[in-house]
Amino acid sequence: MLYSVSNNSLVCFCCKLFSKRSIQLTTSGLADWTHASSLLNSHEKSPDHINCMKTWKEFTVRLMKGKTIDKKEMALLEDERVRWRAVLTRLTAIVQSLAVRNLALRGHTEALFTRSNGNFLKEVELMARFDPIMKEHINRIQRGTSSHTSYLGHQIQNELIELLSNKIISTIVSEIKQAKFFSIILDCTPDNSNIEQLSVVIRFVEVKETTPLVKECFLGFFEAVESTGSHLASMTLDKLKELDIPFEDCRGQSYDNGSNMRGKNKGVQARLLQENPRALFMPCVAHTLNLVVSDAANDSVDAMSYFGILQKIYNLFSASTQRWTILKSHVNLTLKMWSDTRWESKIKSIEPFRYEAAAVREALIKVRETTKEPKTKVEAQSLSEEVGSYRFSICTAVWYDILFQIQHVSKLVQSPNMAVDVAVNLLRNTHRSLEQYRETGFKSAQIIARDTCADMNVEVVLKEKRLRSTKRHYSYEATDEPISDALKRLEVSFFNVAVDAALSAILERFTTLEDVGQKFAVLTNFPSLSDEELAEKCDALGTILEFNGKSDLDRKELVKEMKNFPSLPPQDMLGLLTFLHKNHLTEIYPNLWTGLRIALTVPMTVAEAERSFSKLKLIKNYLRSTMSQERLSGLSIISINFQVGEEISYDDIIDEFASRKARKQHF
Repeated sequence: MLYSVSNNSLVCFCCKLFSKRSIQLTTSGLADWTHASSLLNSHEKSPDHINCMKTWKEFTVRLMKGKTIDKKEMALLEDERVRWRAVLTRLTAIVQSLAVRNLALRGHTEALFTRSNGNFLKEVELMARFDPIMKEHINRIQRGTSSHTSYLGHQIQNELIELLSNKIISTIVSEIKQAKFFSIILDCTPDNSNIEQLSVVIRFVEVKETTPLVKECFLGFFEAVESTGSHLASMTLDKLKELDIPFEDCRGQSYDNGSNMRGKNKGVQARLLQENPRALFMPCVAHTLNLVVSDAANDSVDAMSYFGILQKIYNLFSASTQRWTILKSHVNLTLKMWSDTRWESKIKSIEPFRYEAAAVREALIKVRETTKEPKTKVEAQSLSEEVGSYRFSICTAVWYDILFQIQHVSKLVQSPNMAVDVAVNLLRNTHRSLEQYRETGFKSAQIIARDTCADMNVEVVLKEKRLRSTKRHYSYEATDEPISDALKRLEVSFFNVAVDAALSAILERFTTLEDVGQKFAVLTNFPSLSDEELAEKCDALGTILEFNGKSDLDRKELVKEMKNFPSLPPQDMLGLLTFLHKNHLTEIYPNLWTGLRIALTVPMTVAEAERSFSKLKLIKNYLRSTMSQERLSGLSIISINFQVGEEISYDDIIDEFASRKARKQHF
């Protein structure tokens, strides 16, 4: 019996198919609920119903054995279904391959075997030369005998991109839910169409059979109509709700140092903390390191003048292909243009002057001798004298040493596996190294500068500059006591100022990281703590992980677990988590296991979001600036999360595609 919801009636299935009688159970349905029991009992015993049941059962058996009268037609239908699945599998693979390599799919036309029909159709044509299934598909299209669409148009491309990206996102979401705790990484940038794109990245700890793994997965680009903290926060929460990711499981958030992101009152971090105080905010360590070096450079006039000279030298050579050829003939290391924001990348622009200053000077002299432009001749002469000066060589040695230490730390903290304990130790070591460098760095820079001057065959003389006296406004003010020694004045006004500014900036700008690091430090240094200190530290950690009466840790049990933990060599958080997993100790130390996973979930940088911007520039370039937002986000998800895409099954994608194209309606 079948029940019709729309008619509120009963229908006999077998009789509706095979009976020739016109009764209620075979036409409009039985709606007489008062006498339904007696009517159904009478119908069940009727000869017509029994014969229809026999016919239905016989037909079912023939269907199972394939002995129906339309056996050949069904076989042809099955062959056609298999052929179309094979064609769609190849088309899906082509779309994924092009998306992973950030290549454009469409061309100027959508006709096969034309010159500018795009990479997608060219891949189809190439595959048809060697693959019989695709060759047969192309032949049917050309002959016009195909009873279906060709599935080669741009709308089908968009559907396949959407299905691939949705499958990747669903896989990532399932991994996030399995990991439970996660963190949010956000960053914004304008694209070629001057649309503000919000990049959303989720960080979590995936526990596999072999070893725990910290993963940062990209969830897509989203158009940010406004760049205010409230709008970006609401966008993030709406996206998490759409993906069915509970925000109460968020344990960290990391952004750059923009006021709309890190603002204490109206920033994104402040608004998300109102929703979930356990979502600990961590400003990007890499951005903060850049600000440290920026502070050091801005506090010294000699430092800013030095970088200005580097930019002038680069502009001189890059303005002419002939001059650049002269530079390449003399120098092995290419000059790099320095960035206003990425100060740690300036080491690439300093490196040629650190190791090949003589060759750069010879190239400048060659430009002066060969050029016919008076302005260029004077500029090359001035810059060659500046590069050959003892002052310039000292500044080069000092800045190279400072930026080398900063760049090393900046590259390390951008690793997805970077944890808060390792980041804190790296910054402490950097601070100690700069303190030691302040004591001996200027002397070592003088030695390097003397060797550089010897290579250039110039005098090791620091030219005196005119001393500027400060006007006294009141009679009781003391007169200036200028430093007569030029070398001492350079040390005081340049070296000490730059290094002291960097040291003070590290202490001031990394207070948030230091506070969070102290809270989680108990997870690794508990063997060296006394019982009172251990209880105090565990209580502090439990406090920041508690909200609305719910806590991620049992503080008393955590203290007991740490006291009973076996003696091990000093390890970082990831090493300790791996030890618990490999030795199957997660059930014995559940609170320590949870605490370590949360600590590793807290992000240190927004590097993964910055990397997504590189993909954005490759995908939405000036030739593809009219791309829709859905297509852009889908292609970016496939390209960035290519490792997840390699594990998905095309069968699921084709099943979803077929369900969208099905003309039958299922009730």
